[in-house]
Amino acid sequence: MKDSHGRNIDYMRISITDRCNLRCKYCMPEDLPSIPHEKILRFEEILHICRLAGELGIRKFKVTGGEPLVRKNCMQFLKDLKELPATEQVTLTTNGTLLSEYLPELKRIGLDGVNISLDTLNEHTFEQITGRSEFHKVMDAVIACQASGIRTKVNSVLLQDINKDDFFQLVGLAETYQVDVRFIEIMPIGFGQQFKGCNRQELLDMLSKRYPNHVQVHEHRGNGPATYIYLPGFKGCIGFIDAIHGKFCGTCNRVRLTSDGILKLCLYYQNGIDLKSMLHAGYPDSLIRTAMEQAIFRKPTEHQFHLAALEGPAEQRRMSQIGG
Repeated sequence: MKDSHGRNIDYMRISITDRCNLRCKYCMPEDLPSIPHEKILRFEEILHICRLAGELGIRKFKVTGGEPLVRKNCMQFLKDLKELPATEQVTLTTNGTLLSEYLPELKRIGLDGVNISLDTLNEHTFEQITGRSEFHKVMDAVIACQASGIRTKVNSVLLQDINKDDFFQLVGLAETYQVDVRFIEIMPIGFGQQFKGCNRQELLDMLSKRYPNHVQVHEHRGNGPATYIYLPGFKGCIGFIDAIHGKFCGTCNRVRLTSDGILKLCLYYQNGIDLKSMLHAGYPDSLIRTAMEQAIFRKPTEHQFHLAALEGPAEQRRMSQIGG
């Protein structure tokens, strides 16, 4: 469906849990309280919402967390989501620690893609960032996932003075393996406000010096806002998602469903509509669908992350509570 700015909204990111088995510095560095299990949406309720979203024109779904694979029966949910009448694509974002054991089932389900978060190829730096010594599990998952034939992307967040120097090692993954490596500018949400990241132009300048023959890629390589370049001889592409310095709100095509049932129209704003309460109150599908349609139509023009401080209507929750 179209919002009031004429943008085609056809993509929903679904957080199925705020729990995670890593403790990344910029996301969830401590053992923080999680949303009680009874307050998150049941899988049946998420599917109900997705079915209504499909009737409004949402065709593509990204399943996220926290870490989605820590939630019991995630595989059955992915299968059921894939089989909804309007669904064209289902992809998964994961930290990779549990991915290898689920790859055969994900292949049988027909999952359309996996994004694996990996910020460094240095084992020590990995533990410094994540608080866990799980690097080899994640690296093995990257290799196994691309070998399985499932479209694989690596998402990396570079932080000044922590892992910026790992940039070219991460780029090298796309030379060795059939993966796209995307560098995501850190979002000033929750603990992310404490770190200074790297923007696209800074990284592109570094790449251009080492790979002056890189080529801009014009084909769409996903549903999101990443822009890509191709380096001659590489098996995959290098992408950039630059929400602050390269604001892409004019082409935003997404909404978000949090694990506790809030339909969020923009990552920046804390407001949304409480679909879980509507479901629990027994609202008919027609009213829930109309509420979703009206909310999507009023999707904000753009985020305001460039403001010096997050206040007023800005989102105050941690990224893990919203869905990465």
